[in-house]
Amino acid sequence: MNIFIKELKSYRNGLLFWSLGMFMLVASGMAKFAAYSVSGSQSITDLMAQFPKSIQVIFGLEGFDLTKASGFYGVLFLYIALMATVHAVLIGTDIISKEERDKTSEFLFVKPISRAKIITGKLLAGLINIIILNIVTWVSSIYFVNYFGKGESVGNNIQILMTGLIMLQLLFFVIGFAVASISKKPKTAPSVATAILLITFIISFLVNLNPNLDKLKYLTPYKYFDAHILIADGHLDFVYVIITLSLITLSLILSYFYYPKRDLDI
Repeated sequence: MNIFIKELKSYRNGLLFWSLGMFMLVASGMAKFAAYSVSGSQSITDLMAQFPKSIQVIFGLEGFDLTKASGFYGVLFLYIALMATVHAVLIGTDIISKEERDKTSEFLFVKPISRAKIITGKLLAGLINIIILNIVTWVSSIYFVNYFGKGESVGNNIQILMTGLIMLQLLFFVIGFAVASISKKPKTAPSVATAILLITFIISFLVNLNPNLDKLKYLTPYKYFDAHILIADGHLDFVYVIITLSLITLSLILSYFYYPKRDLDI
């Protein structure tokens, strides 16, 4: 039995749903930029600047030039990142925990295949889903930002943002993967992994709101790949990349260490 192919087939409908959702998010988001441009983007920027800082942070408006398509896309990227990481963490937990949840563990684990090979097949299938969603996001972003940007050069900005996005996706995918591998209660794994995601997302807001909490930025991957900083610098921060890769490696190690050793609910 080819675990990799089996999992790809299992998630193809879900991947189609998420891909269409991401496509619509980018399309509708940039369509709003077109609507603002007609009414006068500068007036919109001035209006947004009058909002309290807390409102600007909540809606991701701070630090962007909304008269440009790249600036408007920077605001939209916050929601793109949230949607992509929710998908990543959910597929990471579900692809491991579903066997026990659906009571198919006995059928799977009587096959002449080791648990390490089973989770490797699941890991690779999940990675393909992550990569495809990222590609859909990338292509949609290039098309719609260029279309509504009317000649503005945005290719480099989108490239750096999509690179940060794939790292965010991979990180939360393996976090979900590790949580499900360690957890003895498969039904709780998605809740735990999603709670981790939401806590880190909230921390990123708190850091933006209060400069005194700046040291907490190391606790939230969303600050590692902040759209405003990435667009301004034009490159990823080496320290954050190392931290992300270290967390990914640690999560994989924990997954391969704990999953083969724990008792499965069959």
